[in-house]
Amino acid sequence: MANDQRVKKVCDTLTKNNFNITLVGRQLQHSLNINRPYKTVRFKLIFNKGALFYMEYNLRLFFFLLYRRFDIYHSNDLDTLLPMWLSAFIFNKKLVYDSHEYFLGVPEIQNRYFVKKVWSSIESFIFPKLKHVFTVNKSISDLYFKDYKVRPLVIRNLPNKSILIKVKTKKDLGLPNDKKLVILQGSGINVARGAEELLEAISIQDDFFLSIVGKGDVVDKLKKRCTQSDLVNKVLFVPTLPYSQMMQFTLNSDVGVSLDKNNNINYQFSLPNKIFDYAKAEIPFVSTNLVEIRKIKEEFHTGVLISNLNPESIIEGLNKAIVLKKSKNFTTNIAKMNTTLHWESESISLIKTYKKFK
Repeated sequence: MANDQRVKKVCDTLTKNNFNITLVGRQLQHSLNINRPYKTVRFKLIFNKGALFYMEYNLRLFFFLLYRRFDIYHSNDLDTLLPMWLSAFIFNKKLVYDSHEYFLGVPEIQNRYFVKKVWSSIESFIFPKLKHVFTVNKSISDLYFKDYKVRPLVIRNLPNKSILIKVKTKKDLGLPNDKKLVILQGSGINVARGAEELLEAISIQDDFFLSIVGKGDVVDKLKKRCTQSDLVNKVLFVPTLPYSQMMQFTLNSDVGVSLDKNNNINYQFSLPNKIFDYAKAEIPFVSTNLVEIRKIKEEFHTGVLISNLNPESIIEGLNKAIVLKKSKNFTTNIAKMNTTLHWESESISLIKTYKKFK
């Protein structure tokens, strides 16, 4: 909730357009504080993972909504859709569904038949009834249309136009001055996202230093791997930070990476917002050759695509990105990307949809 930049941008945009927002989520032991110009509600739950978490959270959310009145219900992702749909149905109100990913394609549920069946049943029951749906790119919109004959509007998760200023030095952040700096950032450093392979690439060379900023289900595994001699003094782990603080690491880096694997349908068609954060910091990206990222690379020429996650291929991609950054066209191309792709233009569809409700 505190780290979801898409949710924050949606709430900020609607607030600026005179909608009275209540943001509901959960609060973990290490959740960041929230201070925003709209009401926020965070549940402290007994369970924080697994099936019991989802059951508890959906029940808490439903009963919270049952005793309060809203004109519009805005559901973020499938794990909140059922209580939001029920509440909108009971009170005959509008429902907006913003699918941040192709949820049924996430790798975490592919080998869990019962879990996937539950989510599939919820989605297949509700999705065909939806009238106001957003998603994060055209490929995922196409998938949903194929599944349910409902065409979500595309609102990519782009950064704001605001200019970021580098206020921290490498020394301030604990980064070396004599290495080329690579960053992997995000709140989903999870299975099948290439982080383990990235570490193996860093382990076989001495020119690059890696910062991993954020959280995810493989971070503990990565930290354990970094206790071995071939990775000592080559990697810095930084816990989840507010966006502006996280971006100080990005602004001090030379290359950003996004290495999602093409082994599941969700990642195959993903468009990680970190790609745009790297552009905002005016650094090139190295990415696996995924459909939506390839479109960005072919249009703006601000990154390097690699065909596999062998350590040698990753290092080759990083070196190509360093050369790209020094090329005469890179500054022009990154400026074009930043002036073309930003939230202020992307959110027009959001504003138009909500203004129909007034």
